[in-house]
Amino acid sequence: MATMYKTAIVTDTNSGLLPEEAEHLGIHLVPMPVIVDEESFFEYVSITQADFFARLKGGAAVSTSQPSPGALLSCWDALLETYDNLVYIPMSSSLSGEYQTAAMLAEDYDGRVHVADTHRISVTQRQAALDALHWVQQEKSAAEIKVYLEHDGRNSNIFIAVNTLELLKKSGRVTAAGAALGSILSIKPVLRIQGGKLDAYRKVRGMRAAIQAMIEGLQADLQQLDCPQVMLRAAYAGDCAAGIAWQAALQEAFPECTVGLDPLPLSVCCHVGYGALGVGIAKDILTEGDAI
Repeated sequence: MATMYKTAIVTDTNSGLLPEEAEHLGIHLVPMPVIVDEESFFEYVSITQADFFARLKGGAAVSTSQPSPGALLSCWDALLETYDNLVYIPMSSSLSGEYQTAAMLAEDYDGRVHVADTHRISVTQRQAALDALHWVQQEKSAAEIKVYLEHDGRNSNIFIAVNTLELLKKSGRVTAAGAALGSILSIKPVLRIQGGKLDAYRKVRGMRAAIQAMIEGLQADLQQLDCPQVMLRAAYAGDCAAGIAWQAALQEAFPECTVGLDPLPLSVCCHVGYGALGVGIAKDILTEGDAI
């Protein structure tokens, strides 16, 4: 019989966790909404990655949203019938209002709901959920887990190489003129998400140069992360074959690491488009033996 712990761990599909993977691990997953041609869908519930990219290639307008208060309350209420409390791990507060909404709603739960702002998204948010699950199994309290996650959250980094500038132009992150010039010159911006903020890291010509730029960024990060073991996971937007090749390139560049692979969550794909490649790095406490 599986051990029943007092604290539930809840995150959203921005973590890149697949529903079947989350269920196997015992992590509870909130599906993120995505808006396609003004119609709302829910990741892995009413829209798949394949459906999303088919619509995107067909010229659909896409945008993101956050879970409704009702969806969060329904999830939390159901879990608190079984668990004493829960830790909720949304995407970074710097990238969405989801954290602020969840933190406000948690005030009505008399300390039973702890919302952690890890300043993460995608594969690093995934690692935060795994870290939280580890501490639950070590019988740490929900309050202790929240403090750890928020303290350690910035100890991570994500690089994303964008194959098209079109969606960044629509979101206002590059001008129309800049996007047109970038397409002509095959400029590939490499973006970085560190401390929850999305910033430009480097502009290069061609995806091969973008891949090299990300590898160089990771090499610098490895020197800065003060831990013997790190999590390194590749991610891709729509093009699984390109993702597998990117994972292999990372594994060759970092043979000391076991490189995982995930699809980028749709909330990220809405901004970076088809063909983007990403990678996340964070401390891996599951092998390091960290303590709180």
